[in-house]
Amino acid sequence: MDEVAFVLRPRRGGWVIDGTVGMGGHAEAVLRTSGDDVRLLGIDVDPEALARARARLARYAERVTLARADFRQLARVAGEHGIREARAVLLDLGVSSYQLDESGRGFSFQQNEPLDMRLDPSRGETAADLVNHAEEAELARLLYEHGGERFARRIARVIVRRRPLRTTGDLVAAVRAAVPRAAWPKRTHVATRTFQALRMAVNDETGALRQTLQEIPGLLALGGRLGVISFHSGEDRIVKQTFRALAAANFAELEPSPLTPGDDEVRANPRARSAKLRVLERTS
Repeated sequence: MDEVAFVLRPRRGGWVIDGTVGMGGHAEAVLRTSGDDVRLLGIDVDPEALARARARLARYAERVTLARADFRQLARVAGEHGIREARAVLLDLGVSSYQLDESGRGFSFQQNEPLDMRLDPSRGETAADLVNHAEEAELARLLYEHGGERFARRIARVIVRRRPLRTTGDLVAAVRAAVPRAAWPKRTHVATRTFQALRMAVNDETGALRQTLQEIPGLLALGGRLGVISFHSGEDRIVKQTFRALAAANFAELEPSPLTPGDDEVRANPRARSAKLRVLERTS
C-alpha cells in the first residue's frame, strides 16, 4: 500500500482511477497522501466490495465517485463521468482477502462453499458449471495455462470421474485424490493452483487484462502513471510485455524490475508474497 501511494499519488490535481477498488485500501492511501484537488474514480464489479469501499472512503465522499463495472470497461466508465485524462490508474489483479474469507462464493479452499467463483455474482457461468460440463482436455488446458499445475491432466481426469462437483470441498477432495501425496507443496495448499486457474477462467481475467492494457495508456495525462499489481506469473508476463512495447512510444517504465513486498510485509500478510507492482509513465 505504501509503495502504491508513493508512486501513484498525483503531484498536482486531477483524477486517479482505481479500476479494482475492492475494499478501498489503496484508494484511501492515495487520497490520504494527496491534495484536496485530487479526485478518485473507483470501479469494481463486486457490489459487496463497492459497499465496503463506500463506507471506508466516506470521509472523502466529496472527492470520490464509485461505479460498478468490470475493469475492462474502465475507459468507457471514465468517459461517462467526464474524465478525459487521468493522473494515475491502478489495477490490483486477483481477489481480495474479503472475497477469499467472507464472500461465500467459493474462492477459497479453506471453507466448504458453493463452487461459484464469479467476481460479478449476477452474471456468467460458475466454476461448478465449468468443472461439470467442460471436456476433460479443456479442463486440463485451463489448469495448466492459468495455474501452472503440473498435474493438470490427472486432476482433470479425477474431476470428470467425480462429477457432479457442487462445493469447494468436492473440488479439494478431487485435487487431493489426483495429486500424489509426496508431491503436495510444503508452503501452499495442494489445491491453490487449481482454484486460481478456475477463478481466472470463470472471470476471463487474462482476456480482461489484455484488453484493458490496450486502452488505458490513451487515457493517461502527460506524466500520468499506470500501476498494475499481479500475483500470477502469466499476468505479470502480459504486463511486462505490454509495458516494454509501449516504452518505445511515448511511455517509460518507472523501474526495469517490478516492486515486490519486503520481508516485514510478507510476515504480516503472507498473501502478499507473490505480488509484483509494475509502473508505466507517459513521458510525451
